[in-house]
Amino acid sequence: MLPPRCVRRLALPPLLFAVAIVAVAASPLLLLIGVVASRGRHRFLRIAVVSVWWLALECVVLTACLFLWVRGGPPEAVRTRHYALCGWFLTRVYDVGARMVRLVVEIQEPLDVAAGRPVIVLSRHAGPGDSFLIVHYLLNVYARRPRIVMKAALQLDPSVDVLLNRLPNAFVPGGPAPRERIVDEIGRLAAGIGPADALLIFPEGGNFTPRRRVRAIRRLRRQGRPQEAERARRMANVLPPQPSGSLAAIDAAPDADVVFVAHTGLDDLMTAGDVWRRIPLERPLRARWWRVPREAIPEDDRERWLFDWWQTIDAWIAENRARTAE
Repeated sequence: MLPPRCVRRLALPPLLFAVAIVAVAASPLLLLIGVVASRGRHRFLRIAVVSVWWLALECVVLTACLFLWVRGGPPEAVRTRHYALCGWFLTRVYDVGARMVRLVVEIQEPLDVAAGRPVIVLSRHAGPGDSFLIVHYLLNVYARRPRIVMKAALQLDPSVDVLLNRLPNAFVPGGPAPRERIVDEIGRLAAGIGPADALLIFPEGGNFTPRRRVRAIRRLRRQGRPQEAERARRMANVLPPQPSGSLAAIDAAPDADVVFVAHTGLDDLMTAGDVWRRIPLERPLRARWWRVPREAIPEDDRERWLFDWWQTIDAWIAENRARTAE
């Protein structure tokens, strides 16, 4: 169970600063160990640099949040400053990832959105850090202010807890939480999106793993949905979408286009051992964006429409994973 906000704010930021101070103080030793112990791929050295840099960035973000809180100002100006801080953080994270783990992103089709139209972004969820990359592109490349639907447990990260709770985001509980509560929260978030905003949802509800895929198929069968279970069985690279939240967002934002996102390149990194063996990355992360204008979204049978798009994403992943492996 997630601790109350007051407990998180009193306990976790000081702990983060303490760990960061120790890490920075020990960084010369860590770098020396990395140089001596790492051979060839220099995995330990790369992970040590990324970890220390991440901790330092989190401390900078929390300090900046304190100054922004003291400064105050009109709500819209405050929101703009916090989005700028978020963009700054994601840019620095992306830069260190590109340099230290050789992260390369190839976008086959960039996001092409009509000016003045809000968008609802529905993305597959797989691999470490894919959500950070998508938010980075929305905010820093496509100049969209993201509203994110994410797991409540992420608030255990102090900078996420402070910064993202000051922006219009939704932290939804995991586990056996009432589905109606989650859907209502997503609808509330979607109802307020403006022409410069993008609502980001991961309809699968979690990172793809083969075990979760099997569990999701079994759950559909238990719910008496054999057709959806069979469609999910034929999709080898994604989890079946949970349609209620996505469709609630579409209903709550009648002027919004819908954007689907597929990506592959990090999806086979499912454990810490996988990450260790793959650093530095030898293959690029490939991604594709599809925009569906509001006028092209069907009025009826939208659940089937969503499954159809997930089958398109599954086929794209299979094709591009094969190309990447060549």
